[in-house]
Amino acid sequence: MSLLSSPTSSVLSALAAAAGAAERVTLTTALGLPERVQRRLVGRPVLVDGQPLATDTQLMLRLAKVAGPAVESLPIDKGRKLLLRQSRIAGGEQRIGRVDALQVAGHRARLYTPTSATDEPGPLLVLFHGGGFVYGDLDSHDAPARFLAERSGVRVLAVEYRLAPEAPFPAAYDDALAIFEWVVGHAAAVSADPARIGVGGDSAGANLATGVALAVTDRCAFQLLVYPVTQFDQQTESRRRFRTGYYLTSDFIDVAGSSYVRAGTDERDARLSPLYADVPEGVAPAFVATAGFDPLRDEGEAYAEKLAAAGVKVESKRYADQIHGFFNVLAARTSRAATADIAAALARGLGG
Repeated sequence: MSLLSSPTSSVLSALAAAAGAAERVTLTTALGLPERVQRRLVGRPVLVDGQPLATDTQLMLRLAKVAGPAVESLPIDKGRKLLLRQSRIAGGEQRIGRVDALQVAGHRARLYTPTSATDEPGPLLVLFHGGGFVYGDLDSHDAPARFLAERSGVRVLAVEYRLAPEAPFPAAYDDALAIFEWVVGHAAAVSADPARIGVGGDSAGANLATGVALAVTDRCAFQLLVYPVTQFDQQTESRRRFRTGYYLTSDFIDVAGSSYVRAGTDERDARLSPLYADVPEGVAPAFVATAGFDPLRDEGEAYAEKLAAAGVKVESKRYADQIHGFFNVLAARTSRAATADIAAALARGLGG
């Protein structure tokens, strides 16, 4: 019986690992090229709304086009595996002082302690991963969690929550709130100063962070929102303009929405669409990051404006040359620089 006609599981695993290693080498080599070389490879700059797309991001999108199917085109179980592989390749190896595995309110979690941390209780960010409420886990967001903690000097507690379609809305929201309440009640277990516990996340994770911040008000010290989902009921100009070709597509958004939101759900429910929430007094200061080439750009910026109008201290920044997902792409110069800037905002916000 030949290996070609009937490969064993160990051989398949080895082939998969080799394929993953080859993808990583290809991407990191391409993204490490001088900008002028990357420009020659990709051709003319992409310019939308007066914004040029970063050259390394343009190259990465070109490579992704020939790399294989999109996550949203696959059955959800296979899409989850593909997103994890993509995230590991794009995230690279990131140093961190220490990582501890925990259970938080019944959910898997990891506590990332930066090299600079002391044994004294200090600031802590509770981090919810993105992935459209359908994809993502601790592993898909391991690299940005490490990078954020090490660069900011703030401990990061990354947590998992129930995913759709197995657990549709409001399961993820309920989990996020229970997780934050657990952290506040067990601050010593995660070396946190109870007065300096914040929430954060990217995309769907940022949506959950907004929900927690609105619900717990002054018990949350800071919110770090990276291209948050803030509404489900309308098409913004950025959703129309960047519906395809910039990683996050309208097809992905449709899969996520139909999986997470059951038919008949009020899409303006504040727990689902914080853009329609009444902002109570005492809501934590926020840093809202958006990307220039992101379908979610306009709603993220609209939410920052809503918070500011309600008297919340807000810093909003558009990373004009970036796409949705840059938070996970630490192998590229421009997206890594943007994420380093977000880490600096976290340090300012929680006093790390």
